Amino acid sequence: MLHSLLLLVVLQSAQLASPQPLARLEENSDNVNLELALAAIRPTSLRADLGFLASDEMRGRDTPSPELELAALYLRSRIQRLGFQPGAKDGWFHEYPLFRSYLDGSESFIEISSAKGSGRLIFGQDYFFILSSHAVDSSLRAGVVCVGGGSKDEVAAADLEGRWALVLDTGRVLRKAIERCQEAGALGVIATPGPKYKRDSYDEKFAKRASQMLEGSKPSIKARKSVELLPQVMLTREAATQLFELSTSPWEGEFPPLGHDLGLEITEERDAVDEEIMVSNVCAFWPGSDPELSKEVMIISAHYDHVGERRGQIYNGADDNASGTTGLLGVADALRAYGPMKRSVLLLWVSGEEKGLWGSRAWTKDPWLPEGCTPVLDINIDMIGRTETDELYITPSREHDAFNSLAGAAYSLAEVEGFAELQSQDQYWRRSDHMNFHDNLEIPVTFLSTGEHPDYHRPTDTYEKIDYEKMSRIVRLVVRLLDNVQAAELTR
Repeated sequence: MLHSLLLLVVLQSAQLASPQPLARLEENSDNVNLELALAAIRPTSLRADLGFLASDEMRGRDTPSPELELAALYLRSRIQRLGFQPGAKDGWFHEYPLFRSYLDGSESFIEISSAKGSGRLIFGQDYFFILSSHAVDSSLRAGVVCVGGGSKDEVAAADLEGRWALVLDTGRVLRKAIERCQEAGALGVIATPGPKYKRDSYDEKFAKRASQMLEGSKPSIKARKSVELLPQVMLTREAATQLFELSTSPWEGEFPPLGHDLGLEITEERDAVDEEIMVSNVCAFWPGSDPELSKEVMIISAHYDHVGERRGQIYNGADDNASGTTGLLGVADALRAYGPMKRSVLLLWVSGEEKGLWGSRAWTKDPWLPEGCTPVLDINIDMIGRTETDELYITPSREHDAFNSLAGAAYSLAEVEGFAELQSQDQYWRRSDHMNFHDNLEIPVTFLSTGEHPDYHRPTDTYEKIDYEKMSRIVRLVVRLLDNVQAAELTR
């Protein structure tokens, strides 16, 4: 499937993006260049790009996913044909790591050994952990002593130094019993349903969590912190019976009495694996023409990820944010027609926005531009394809403390493209990628969007609902904005 999709990418991007000769006039005025650029933005081209990015085959472009990688390859293929330069240190892709951890089931087990024989218990079937945080490296071999229900007096009556404490679970919260056992010198705690236990069986309570621990945690931008925990094991009643049968120290009744040493050893092994997954932002550089201003880079950003699949349904993310992703491709088409602006331009497609602005945070924490270049502004577009034809939102608005000259220019130019008055979306000031450029790079930013709608973050956000004519006008506005500020003094 992935190989056939890659073929589709190559064929479609070649069809869409192969540059056609542009008629250039001898008079090379900025006005002529701007008109050529605006004419290069076509709703039909936007529809074709967006139709691919928001197709079912892209499965919602989750971060990370094979489909997100495919989207990155598609973007690279499109912009390469337009004459852009790679905008990352090592090419087109700025990579940053995500971290995922899981428990290796083949290397995580319990061995019971005694003079009567031995047995092995399987994690997720015979025993469990109370919390996912217990999926850490651990190795413990020790004898076992019963502490009854783990009350203060029961723990005090047992010799736990250097041993496992066997707690006969009563159904109450085990936290206090575990703390008492640790204070009494136990190296670990094994709990199993005791005679008073009336709650759900351990496999009903913990099996789903165990399965998640074996499958792995969700990728995160932060590595798992190493923690030292007292080993704790939740042993099913059936596994406890197997344990009792191997005891070389018999007793009367079903359960061992308080303080009883079972005359066996338990070895518990845990092997936690930390995995690093690299994901990409896509970076395309358009050099400026002015000897000095070309060292200043205007950044246009959009996130190209969405939320993937949930409960078997594909969340296509046509508006959020295949529209902004495609909008940047429209800007790329326009820049090719325009030629160099005075300042340089970086088109930056970021990943991981839906997970917490991961991609823009990674880039702004460790930005890379060609030698001698510095970022001077960010225009961020996110969800630009829906709502009423004359409806467009901006933050920072005129009422916002962060209002700046870039946002002011957007207000002054919006009416030319049919947006009589930009509406405030200051309630989303911290909700999209512009925030990281504002906070980490301290440059003027503006965020343009057509706002939320009933299909936001639903499977019904599909490409046929996009207003491509409106999208083209917003892309035109972005190009006008670039043209307007390419040599302007910028204030934050």
